[in-house]
Amino acid sequence: MICSLVLVLAWILPAAPRAAAEEPPLLADAVAAGTLPPMAQRLPAEPSVAHLAKPGRYGGTLRLLMGRSKDTRMMVVYGYARLVGYDTHFDLVPDILADVQVEDGRIFTLKLRKGHKWSDGHPFTSEDFRYFWEDVANDPDLSPTGVPAYLRVNGKPPTFEVIDETTVRYAWEDPNPLFLPLLAGARPTYIYMPAHYLKPFHKKYVDEATLQQRVEADKQRNWVALQTNMGHMYKNANPDLPSLQPWVLETPPPSNRFIFKRNPYFHRVDDAGRQLPYIDEVHMTVASGGLIPTKVGTGDSDLQARHLSFSNYTFLKKGEKRNGYHVGLWRTAKGAHIAIFPNLNAEDPVWRDLLRKADFRRALSLAINRKEVNQVLYFGLALEGANTVQPQSPLYKKEYATAWTAFDMKKAGALLDGLGLTQRDPAGLRLLPDGRPMEVIVETAGEDSEQADVLELIHDSWLKLGIKLHTKPLQREVFRNRVFAGSTLFSVWFGLENGVPTADLSPQELAPTDQQQLQWPKWGQYYQTNGKAGEPPDLPEAETLLALNNDWLSARTKEERTRIWHDMLKINADQVFSIGVVSGVRQPVVVNTKLRNVPKEGVYNWDPGAHFGIYRPDTFWFAK
Repeated sequence: MICSLVLVLAWILPAAPRAAAEEPPLLADAVAAGTLPPMAQRLPAEPSVAHLAKPGRYGGTLRLLMGRSKDTRMMVVYGYARLVGYDTHFDLVPDILADVQVEDGRIFTLKLRKGHKWSDGHPFTSEDFRYFWEDVANDPDLSPTGVPAYLRVNGKPPTFEVIDETTVRYAWEDPNPLFLPLLAGARPTYIYMPAHYLKPFHKKYVDEATLQQRVEADKQRNWVALQTNMGHMYKNANPDLPSLQPWVLETPPPSNRFIFKRNPYFHRVDDAGRQLPYIDEVHMTVASGGLIPTKVGTGDSDLQARHLSFSNYTFLKKGEKRNGYHVGLWRTAKGAHIAIFPNLNAEDPVWRDLLRKADFRRALSLAINRKEVNQVLYFGLALEGANTVQPQSPLYKKEYATAWTAFDMKKAGALLDGLGLTQRDPAGLRLLPDGRPMEVIVETAGEDSEQADVLELIHDSWLKLGIKLHTKPLQREVFRNRVFAGSTLFSVWFGLENGVPTADLSPQELAPTDQQQLQWPKWGQYYQTNGKAGEPPDLPEAETLLALNNDWLSARTKEERTRIWHDMLKINADQVFSIGVVSGVRQPVVVNTKLRNVPKEGVYNWDPGAHFGIYRPDTFWFAK
């Protein structure tokens, strides 16, 4: 069976005649001087057309606040130019691609837009896909473990074929239901790279002496590090790297203020054939995450949700009229707004053994007064329960949300007693089997005071249970590295990234498939690297989840996929591999009152969603 994504895309149509279309004023002088081709020559033959309720106006600068200089990558997230992407209904549709044809769920034929160009004006063609496949993914120096795991099905890579200048094909032996969602991700899977730009940094195309000069000039260790540094498209830290995003980085790092200017070759237009984006520049200012709510409240950002939490809502509302912005509350789609992750791969052998006992995790969950957390911090507006799919999902069952979540100190204590944890020290703390008092450190990324507030409330009930909780904020990179290494016993983060899935979306978040999964990072790393790193799962329930995830990958019917989802959700609910606290907490979104085409209500989610990405910020515009 062959299907084509282009059939479901309402707004990807041939553009209206563009001869009389308005040139973006910022580019008009360059066009008049002959240093930039006119718009008709910069656009693909059939650009992507955004159908808007009201056409926008060109111009203006969008101001954003970010917490780290490495957040230049967020412009790749917000820009959301993808080979295929999610629309606002979370359906997959072509974007950079003109069409995708899928045969038997395993053969993918990708059609590029004829005449599409990189931001430097060089043609975007099948050569950019060939370069990635042959010279990166299959290069023994750049990819020492072989073709990346994300391009393998049952351990086997696809065959890759260049059909013509605008057509490539990937064919796997078995179905690959993850391929298109990976291309559409907030952090996308790149299967193409600007070959014309990167060949001068590759040993295949440059003599050794010249390449070594370039390595030394960029102060890199070797040509592999040079190629990686120059071509990291998601990192978005190289102003010279050609891009397909709506805005292109102009400021070299390090800096506290980054400027992004419009891409003169961007592939989208409005109904009148006018090239997007409407907004000329984006200015990203780096500030301490803790200060961002205050800066937003004084009008320093035109569009902000990052580093804002529900606890900031009342403060932000007070500044609306005075500082010319509106505060909306967008829905979120995570399985839990706050979740605690016991690290089943902890280095400490005594703690590791305990954390792997389901009754210990169940006891900790029962000893959380979720109603108190909800009332004190969220005015009773959140949903109390486990880290699982949300009521909006067709896979939702109440028993998944309520399993081991009723506040019951007596039952929690009985579970710990049943594990033999009956001895206490003079302060009333239970003792570990080796005699140490049960004091736990819950580590956070240090970016959200809300997490600390939740942990402070949990502290009291866990202390009554005989476990003393300490909170330790860290920088995000340190936080993640400690979890990955097993140095962390407990961490706190969001729950399931996609809490509103259907059976046709991957259940891989429910199994140890990714190092980023804080409850079993080494098992996830083992899966990601095909056993080359990490540790093999040695817990029966985790092994069952992996087997079910693999069954889903080869399932042929929706009924099969639905059954597998429920089996995995049931295991996660019963085993409490992560401890959800509350979900359904609304996300404050601050929007300049002059900024148009931003939805008043939306879904703020990382993946799928790319935060603002699915709402196409290239279509946002400023009123006079």
